[in-house]
Amino acid sequence: MQSKIVFIVVRNMKGLTQVVVMADNPEFEKAKNLTLESVIKVTGEMKDAPQAPGGSEMHPKEIEVLSTAAPELPIPIVTLKGGEETEAPVRLDYRWLDLRKPEKAKIFKVWTEFEKGWRRYWDEEGFIQLYPPAFMSTPSETGADVFEVNYFDRKAYLAQSPQFYKQMGIASGFEKVFMVGPVFRAEPSFTTRHLTEFTGWDFEMAYIESHHDVMDQEEGMIVAGFERLKEKFPELDIEVPKRPFPRMTMVEAKKILKSLGVESGEEHDLSPEEERAISEYIKKEKDHEFVFVHDYHKSKSAFYHMRLADDPDRSRRADLLYRGIEVTTLAQREHRPEILEKQAKEKGMDLEPLKDYINFFRFGCPPHGGAGIGPGRFIMKILDLPNVREATYLPRDVKRLNP
Repeated sequence: MQSKIVFIVVRNMKGLTQVVVMADNPEFEKAKNLTLESVIKVTGEMKDAPQAPGGSEMHPKEIEVLSTAAPELPIPIVTLKGGEETEAPVRLDYRWLDLRKPEKAKIFKVWTEFEKGWRRYWDEEGFIQLYPPAFMSTPSETGADVFEVNYFDRKAYLAQSPQFYKQMGIASGFEKVFMVGPVFRAEPSFTTRHLTEFTGWDFEMAYIESHHDVMDQEEGMIVAGFERLKEKFPELDIEVPKRPFPRMTMVEAKKILKSLGVESGEEHDLSPEEERAISEYIKKEKDHEFVFVHDYHKSKSAFYHMRLADDPDRSRRADLLYRGIEVTTLAQREHRPEILEKQAKEKGMDLEPLKDYINFFRFGCPPHGGAGIGPGRFIMKILDLPNVREATYLPRDVKRLNP
């Protein structure tokens, strides 16, 4: 602001508009007393101004104050040149202010368009969308990382995935289904990739021959998502991945890691360091940012994962790595009830709570498989964000339940 002129920068989802108010304008005093982040409605005339955002500026006839912001903001919306951004925990406390920054809002514009690409693929391939419940009578995954809740006179659990209900869709004869919804994980993790609640994308498909059919289908979804981003955000320099994506077994991955001198903490799983190393290897050797690691040991597979016919110690499970992080777990499911029961017993699971689930397969169910996808991790890596919380509208973790 100068003594005889006020410059107001108005921001909305379309961008920035500069409003110039001269001292002889009846709205001058109102403009001079505006506080940062107040909400206004401006009516006026647009004029060419090469120095202004977008090459034009508004000369107002009327300024209407719709909401006056308190004079002291808890976090800055505009970071001064050379200044440091407020620490993430504080910004997340004031998430609705943090998201006013254009670069933060863009995260969710990117997510929206990325999902549109996937949805276009699901539509073209004949997938049906289903809406599963969040309450379950028994945990959907092997392990104890589950939220237990009081459900009237009994216990219930928040869904660790919609796995059982995707498979029920296949048993219902839908053949191809997808779901978008919340996933809950009671993991006491404090990493940059883990949340206690996140949005998951899930799909399931029937009449497959192996988990490679699921990989093929997911490749198509990913390519459709990247094509949409390339079309809508040319400034991001998006590279659409080439098909087929590289694939390797877990045994092959471990051999490569050993040759690279990367220590292995677990024989049958990949640590974050190993995931990064494999991704770097594939980028160097194959010039690709994706790689499927498949044929996991049964100890790292759910009881409902089908085993390999020629190696019953290994399952038809695969994880997809993207730029050094796992973004998908997929598998062919075991659809034969007697084998499901056998594998559940091997895991030490009580069959009684699984009775309804196993019944899905007693009355005819085709071979099938599917995947659970973490879109937040995709967005984190696409935009090179430091933490999946930045790609999450309102993150929930071990310490955070607000706002």
